[in-house]
Amino acid sequence: MRIIFMGTPEFAVASLKKLVDEGANIVAVVTAPDRPAGRGQQMRQTPVKIFAVENDIPVLQPEKLRSPDFLETLASYQADLQIVVAFRMLPEVVWSMPPLGTFNLHGSLLPQYRGAAPINWAIINGEKTTGVSTFFIEKEIDTGNILFTENIDIPKDMNAGELHDEMKEVGANLVWMTTQAIAQKSYTLKKQEELIDGALKPAPKIDKEVCKINWLETSEHIYNLIRGLSPYPAAWTCFRQKDKNKDLAVKIYACRMEKAVHQLPVGGIQSDQKTYMKIACNDGFIHVLSLQIPGKKQVQIDEFLRGYAIDNFEVVL
Repeated sequence: MRIIFMGTPEFAVASLKKLVDEGANIVAVVTAPDRPAGRGQQMRQTPVKIFAVENDIPVLQPEKLRSPDFLETLASYQADLQIVVAFRMLPEVVWSMPPLGTFNLHGSLLPQYRGAAPINWAIINGEKTTGVSTFFIEKEIDTGNILFTENIDIPKDMNAGELHDEMKEVGANLVWMTTQAIAQKSYTLKKQEELIDGALKPAPKIDKEVCKINWLETSEHIYNLIRGLSPYPAAWTCFRQKDKNKDLAVKIYACRMEKAVHQLPVGGIQSDQKTYMKIACNDGFIHVLSLQIPGKKQVQIDEFLRGYAIDNFEVVL
């Protein structure tokens, strides 16, 4: 089969590498255009482009997927199949082009967690299991007929970054298995609507308000939120620096949960000023293990406590 691969971030590279290592005929890669990034605003190539160039695979970087020039170039590769991993939404004129269709790898067990951030939301919602799915793309996003799925366990201390890293490898193997099955015409499609059991849980894009910690929530909810947003985009709370009367949006990357009955007000801080700092919620405490003050690097709690007097801070609810 002649295959065109579409993807942009490092997550997609694992699948592309698996295909290349297994000898798949990747005739071209489609990825996002180079963008300025960093303090120097130097043009930065996508991870998928870097891998493709290193492996002598032609690269297409359209600004607009409906551009006549892009569509003409895409058609010229005469692909039998297109594979999409962590790319943008495709117009029908693109996904319907190859005779064997276009399939996508999604980071959840569809139909649950359709949307842009399935890894984050599975952990935020306290799921113990998630997975990956391959499905043929159709008009409505993430709703196409499912080809294959693979389950992934979520340990109670796993964060989003760790799940991402495990999922990209499991997903890469599923992409290769799906590609083989399509080549051999040995698959049975499953309609998503037939798999719906109860309410669907969405996975919309994460915004800043989602990331803000509400200390009135349970300790378990806050714990899941912090690990579900770590290391990116990171949960945050507002610390008031009393001596400067200044509010700081502090990111919290790691924590542990303590269930306890206590008399502290919600948001109250306890610390020995050496090894621990914990913040009170309704049913216990969140022990902050790693955090970042604006303009500073991320540090472990003991390093933070050496540089700042906790008595000078209070949590702004």
